Amino acid sequence: MIGQRLNEIRKELPPEVKLVAVSKFKSVEDIMEAYRAGQRAFAESRPQELVKKASVLPDDIEWHFIGHLQTNKIKLILPYVNLVQSVDSAHLLEELDRQASIFCRTVDCLLEVHISGEESKQGFEPSEISQIVEERLNLQNVRIRGLMGMASLSGDEHLIHSEFKALRLLADKFKNEGLGYVSMGMSSDYRIAVQEGTNLVRIGTAIFGNRI
Repeated sequence: MIGQRLNEIRKELPPEVKLVAVSKFKSVEDIMEAYRAGQRAFAESRPQELVKKASVLPDDIEWHFIGHLQTNKIKLILPYVNLVQSVDSAHLLEELDRQASIFCRTVDCLLEVHISGEESKQGFEPSEISQIVEERLNLQNVRIRGLMGMASLSGDEHLIHSEFKALRLLADKFKNEGLGYVSMGMSSDYRIAVQEGTNLVRIGTAIFGNRI
């Protein structure tokens, strides 16, 4: 069933859109079913859960971190994570750089942008992105690869279209700076995100089913 859902979603996505399967709260067996269907990029939102799964699953899995990351948990995920999608503050960015240097590695990340009107969501304000991109030149062990955002939890498709469009237009300003990724779109709104120009979607429920 998981493999079938994956294949159906892949048929919908343009070739330039990368699919990341959100496997948080899902079992190793479920992830392996997706893996056997050809999926290699997975996302987790809790450091301990990512570490537990990464330590027993195949080494060629590409792990993304998508949750709010506390600075004292960075050291847990650094040995495993390929892309931190949820960098939501300058302090976190600086601490990622510092700890990545201790691990003698470079970590890729996305800047999380607050594109919805919901106060519960985190991230940089759009007006802050230019300064952060300029200041990244001081970072030695972090590469900012693009922007990530979450639309409002709303049935108003016009609103979601406008929020995703705003993020894509913001990302377009920094294409020449090496920020090529635009990560937007989840199970409920990835089709809108594709229409608005995303090239990375984070899909969980539509692949694995509802959490029990």
